[in-house]
Amino acid sequence: MEQFDETDARILRVLQKAGRISNADLAERVNLSQSACHRRVGRLEQLGIIRDYVALLDPRKVDRRATVFVEITLKGQTDDVLEAFEREVARIPDVLECHLMAGTADYLLKVVARDTDDFAQIHRRALARLPGVAQMQSSFALKTVFKTTALPV
Repeated sequence: MEQFDETDARILRVLQKAGRISNADLAERVNLSQSACHRRVGRLEQLGIIRDYVALLDPRKVDRRATVFVEITLKGQTDDVLEAFEREVARIPDVLECHLMAGTADYLLKVVARDTDDFAQIHRRALARLPGVAQMQSSFALKTVFKTTALPV
């Protein structure tokens, strides 16, 4: 992994919280000249440390009030089974995250839905049809205590 220094880390901390900040304001906040700040951000982008810029939406305001964590156990662990599952699950727009796990479940999915009825439809039309699935267990989040996308750097 390419190393970054403390100045780069300050830039990354600011950009993770305020991705639309102007270069002038970013430079001021991290105590750099505008040109040096611009070069560093470009370098961090080129190295792939900064992967993308996105808008984070409020799920409630786009009618996705239910967050469901789904544990999936597959029938087998062969490369073909894993690859087929991963290829198909990536096509489901309601699945925000999919993690290959160590432990009792093979995969953990984070799914968003309008409500329990909507999740039932997602389960029926998409999740239940995923290849290689032996068992699924769904857990509804009652409350999001906190949530961040900012990595500690």
